[in-house]
Amino acid sequence: MKSALITGITGQDGAYLAKFLLDKGYDVFGTYRRLSTPNFWRLQYLDVFDRVNLIPADLVDSSSIEEAIRISQPHEVYHLAAQSFVGTSFEQPVGAGDITGLGVTRILEAVRTIKPDARFYQASTSELFGKGNAVVQSESTPFQPASPYSAAKLYGYWVTRIYRDGYGIFACNGILFNHESPLRGLEFVTRKISNAAAKIKLGIDKDIRLGNLDAKRDWGYAQEYVESMWSMLQQDKPEDYVIATNETHSVKEFAELAFSLLGLDWEKHVITDKKLLRPLDVQLLQGDYSKAQKLIGWIPKLKFKGLVELMVKEDLNRWERWLKGERFPWDAPNYPNENKILSRQFKLDR
Repeated sequence: MKSALITGITGQDGAYLAKFLLDKGYDVFGTYRRLSTPNFWRLQYLDVFDRVNLIPADLVDSSSIEEAIRISQPHEVYHLAAQSFVGTSFEQPVGAGDITGLGVTRILEAVRTIKPDARFYQASTSELFGKGNAVVQSESTPFQPASPYSAAKLYGYWVTRIYRDGYGIFACNGILFNHESPLRGLEFVTRKISNAAAKIKLGIDKDIRLGNLDAKRDWGYAQEYVESMWSMLQQDKPEDYVIATNETHSVKEFAELAFSLLGLDWEKHVITDKKLLRPLDVQLLQGDYSKAQKLIGWIPKLKFKGLVELMVKEDLNRWERWLKGERFPWDAPNYPNENKILSRQFKLDR
């Protein structure tokens, strides 16, 4: 039986990947940060919590990472953990560099010294392309990061290639464009919109505050994207791959479609709030996945309209069940009102 170690197993991608690997017969281990209130709802939601082996670890603590490698003895390591929200990286830039950037080196060094035959996947991001001029981004498009998050991810991308070329580690970068699902965190705009639309439809809320409505992204389905991670590590030669849909849609389009699916007029409920604008913002990301299609046989199946519909219907279903008194693993009821959260971004706007 193969074993796999997933850092960040409690996140959207980690939970979907854990289920995917378990269904393939893997022995799955996952690292998580110890918190006073554990965050296992996604694993529970997918009904895999009791099937994974959990190891407490922290990306700033090399000894805990090394211990995770020793315990799991993985054939494959999927490094998904990070400080993963672009907006937060502007508020905590040093932490973003230490966790999202140097954390990759700590993982790779543990692999090199303890399990050098393990295959390694690094979760890179379309944010690497940042404010570049290319209309469609591929593996050969120059990077131009525009946030502390993407700068840290750029470090992680290059150090992964260095360990591949310098130490002979089988290491791949998956340059994944935005990928969403009903398991997406509420701090991300897609899930924020689908959740708000459901609450407004049911009379729980009246409006939603958004930032840049004109930003365009290439949005795919997370459950499909984690399959590409596995496929990359099954090849004879390690490569870096763009995973995307080669379609782009604006935040405005997402909101308009989400609200219309529930018979609502988005313009009556969406408020543009300058506090939610970033100091720098990427206006357009669109990915060319042709290399992945050619070499690993990956293509996107669920496109924009189907993805929005899936997310909206699931959030509506969850709120309806909750209002009837049903209790189940879920994040929305306990999520704080972001208007109550003061941050550096708030201060920049004053």
